[in-house]
Amino acid sequence: MRWPNRIRSRESSDPEVSAVVRVDRRTKNLTKRLRPGEIAVIDHEDLDRVSAEALVACRAGAVVNAAVSISGRYPNMGPQILLNAGIPLIDDAGTDVLDFVTEGEVLRVEGGALYRNEHVVGQGILLDEDAVTAAMEKAREGLSDQLRAFAANTMEYLEREHSLLLDGVGIPDLETDLEGRHALIVVRGHHYREDIATLRPYLQEYRPVMIGVDGGADALLEAGYTPDLIVGDMDSVSDRALCCGAELVVHAYRDGHAPGLQRLTDLGLKGVVFPATGTSEDVAMLLADDCGASLIVAVGTHATLDEFLDKGRAGMASSFLTRLRVGGKLVDAKGVSRLYRSRISNWQLFFLLVACLITMAVAFTASPSGRAIMTQLSDQWGDFTYWLNGKI
Repeated sequence: MRWPNRIRSRESSDPEVSAVVRVDRRTKNLTKRLRPGEIAVIDHEDLDRVSAEALVACRAGAVVNAAVSISGRYPNMGPQILLNAGIPLIDDAGTDVLDFVTEGEVLRVEGGALYRNEHVVGQGILLDEDAVTAAMEKAREGLSDQLRAFAANTMEYLEREHSLLLDGVGIPDLETDLEGRHALIVVRGHHYREDIATLRPYLQEYRPVMIGVDGGADALLEAGYTPDLIVGDMDSVSDRALCCGAELVVHAYRDGHAPGLQRLTDLGLKGVVFPATGTSEDVAMLLADDCGASLIVAVGTHATLDEFLDKGRAGMASSFLTRLRVGGKLVDAKGVSRLYRSRISNWQLFFLLVACLITMAVAFTASPSGRAIMTQLSDQWGDFTYWLNGKI
């Protein structure tokens, strides 16, 4: 209990936000409830890029983090993304703030403190550009230790799951037919919306099997597509997506325990259980590969070392090995929207169409046949107006 009924002075130059507060220890759960302008109170050490982008997409008024946003373990991009979006970030406010704050009450963020009227209910450090830059520089110094840990985790995972990776032992049978077809695996990762939009011509032509990884199923629905298969632990996917008719694969712990199965039971749905140590996106890739997909297109998945570390867990070593297992049939669509963007604007297309129509009209009226047709149309119009005048 660090801040009960304590009054603090404030600097007039400090940023101030008064709004409804949303509280959750899991950022991805909080962003489902967060509305524009509201204050997000989270407990997220090493705030990752995906979580920060979700907070920006919700247009949070301010973020109060009970944990340290940059611990120095690796250079995570989340805090910089919030600052670039102009969202105040109070760092290291302490876990007590989660107990002092009530969901839905109106509080005020000013400087490095969170106020209820004039009483401080949480206080941390208001991060600015200099503080984030210094913390990121220090974090980069520790990358070598993270590389060694990542390599060790990779070897440990290979030893434990070699039968699954090499021989496909334990992969369940599916009703969804993937044999010889393309498979699109969607994870709500970096730039997933832009990449799905850019892939529309490909999706219309090849009509791949749509696989949503947890919230990736909602991403497909938002884009106007219906997933054929939903894979995950079912904790970040909506009921609407689960009930859309897709086949459901519940990612379980290695011992077979699947917490997400109870949610399906409550909804009156059935799912296939897939016990595996890796991540849900790894499970989706292994399923697509084992079921005979000829090409696997991945959207929003994790492909770089920074992204593996950004997830903040040793299990990301499985993603590296899974990509080796799937091999050349895996095509990563990450950044497709940035690789190619049309340089022709809508106004340019409009003026081009007008110019084409004018050219066609001039060519038509200049030709003998065109003039004859115009004369005939003029005569018919004269006959019509003469008849209409007679009726009036």
